[in-house]
Amino acid sequence: MRSISICFAVTAATAFLFAQRGGGPDVTYKSAAEVASMIAKAKAQDAAKAQPTIVQNLLSLAPYKANLEYRASVGPAAVHEKEAELFYVIDGSGTLTTGGKLVGERRQNAENLQGTGIEGGHNQPVSKGDVAIVPENTPHQFTEIKQTLVLMSLHVPRPVPGEK
Repeated sequence: MRSISICFAVTAATAFLFAQRGGGPDVTYKSAAEVASMIAKAKAQDAAKAQPTIVQNLLSLAPYKANLEYRASVGPAAVHEKEAELFYVIDGSGTLTTGGKLVGERRQNAENLQGTGIEGGHNQPVSKGDVAIVPENTPHQFTEIKQTLVLMSLHVPRPVPGEK
């Protein structure tokens, strides 16, 4: 009975600590088979719901979070005010538009803006194996999807001038 009580106490303390950190346990490794399974799951979700982007948590180590993004069609444009975003193209091809002005801007949450598109900006073709980083406060959008894009995206918190 005592070992059950100790086990319960350790479990509760662990859950409390994870809640204080703002999430679950760190995930620092995914095998190729796990990534392939995640891609298959996203493909099945896409076939069922036809949403432009399916995002799944790939890795996490606070304050960093890497996602697997499955993009079957053009989705909204975004601006991350306090994070840069790194993209690695796992599969597919398309066009990444960066810079310019967010069209139809609306606040998505405290640190992100979303829009219907980008006016102006720089178009960069991307395909399997390519890597790109988008600085904070920069509009970005995958404006053309030639083949379904499968990406790893990593949000990188950046210091905001004047804030501590």
